[in-house]
Amino acid sequence: MENIPELVTDTATLKQALAAVSSSDFVAIDTEFMRETTYYPQLCLIQVCANEVAFCIDPMSEGIDLTAFFEVLSDTSVMKVFHAGRQDLEIFVHLTGSVPAPVYDTQIAAMVCGLGDQTGYDRLVHSFTRKTLDKSSRFTNWAQRPLSERQISYALDDVIYLAQIYPKMVAKLSDSGRDSWVDNEMAQLSEKQLYINDPDTIWKKMKPRGSRPDMLNRLVHLAAWREHEAQRRNQPRGRILRDDTVMDLAGSNPKSLPEFKKIRGFPGGEGGKLAAPVLATLQQAANTPQSEWPSLERTAREEKAPPDILELLRVLLKHVSEDEQVAPRLIATADELEKLARSATAEIRAQSGWRHDIFGARAIKLMSGKLALSISGNAIKIIEL
Repeated sequence: MENIPELVTDTATLKQALAAVSSSDFVAIDTEFMRETTYYPQLCLIQVCANEVAFCIDPMSEGIDLTAFFEVLSDTSVMKVFHAGRQDLEIFVHLTGSVPAPVYDTQIAAMVCGLGDQTGYDRLVHSFTRKTLDKSSRFTNWAQRPLSERQISYALDDVIYLAQIYPKMVAKLSDSGRDSWVDNEMAQLSEKQLYINDPDTIWKKMKPRGSRPDMLNRLVHLAAWREHEAQRRNQPRGRILRDDTVMDLAGSNPKSLPEFKKIRGFPGGEGGKLAAPVLATLQQAANTPQSEWPSLERTAREEKAPPDILELLRVLLKHVSEDEQVAPRLIATADELEKLARSATAEIRAQSGWRHDIFGARAIKLMSGKLALSISGNAIKIIEL
């Protein structure tokens, strides 16, 4: 086998490098990107490792066609391994229109291996290999060329160790009978909608101030207009209009250009380039039938969970997560705990599967008086009644 360069900059070498890893049933993948000034991430580097062969692909090189690499991403016989791969996958969905499959995220798997929530890559590497990574190049400018040897070495470490860790994690989870515990989470990573911002629903991420249907209707239209504009310009949405400004517009509902003087943070005021399209967007909102106006489902949120029950459930969850060495958030989120505290029949993940076995069933018994928590020494003890 010919030597593969650490940095691949042309199509012929890329095909040669991919051939060197083609016999492996998995490939470790990472990316370096920039997105401070763009809506879509600017892909600057792709790192690949398998069969003890590691190389970086320079997607910014004029002499490279990434088609062969994209074919690997879509090859269902090859597992694509990432760590905290949400943003990496978003990049590939944008470039190819589809989600790489199948995928495995070691950060998710780490939550079942006793490493806690959102385990960083350096901690993962140290846990499995006892190696300490040099992270000094983490915040360098990956779009600048040429890349330094130090940058390339740093980037390669992100997949060299990942390729070593993945088989160990799979074996550890299999030996403990917990491999199925992460299957559903991995399957969810293949849902395309995770990586695409829908302009019509983006308003829900803005935490609206107030719940008046007319204001929410205007917020829907303004947020969708801004999202389309940000996508069209390939600029961060905050560079078009800040969230606070969008919500002020939705609440004040200016009907003429002079009224834009009152909108704090609106670029250019009444003479700004955005004033006219914003007015047109607000007019579209005004023409929307009331039957199509959105509403916030606040009934359940406004009904406070009984604080004592909620606190007991938190204690139980903490005890179970420590006892089982599973990250609490993977068992039940804070919102799910609140729903459960309000109703023992709440539809949450802990009502079925392995979560029910280790936590959900006990939580229901606790709420029905069939289970108690006590202190034994410095530890919590569960008592079946």
